[in-house]
Amino acid sequence: MKASIELKKARNIGITIRQRLNEIGVFTLADLAEITPVGAYRNICELHPGKTIPKCYYLYSLQGALMDLDWRKLPEEIKETLLDEI
Repeated sequence: MKASIELKKARNIGITIRQRLNEIGVFTLADLAEITPVGAYRNICELHPGKTIPKCYYLYSLQGALMDLDWRKLPEEIKETLLDEI
């Protein structure tokens, strides 16, 4: 993984997720790695308290982006760990 990759070029990161990440100061995969997918999810939820932010989709998409892996192909143990951390 190239940590300096812009989010618009990263796997699993669509326009909405990218905009929400940008709102919390995440612009590259390096930024995402530093804050972690769980930290990013928590910050997004805090910034948008009235919105439903799908836990699984966001967490898996963000982790998959860091691993350059389609979010649907994340190993089950990684999915479980992410959900446990929330």
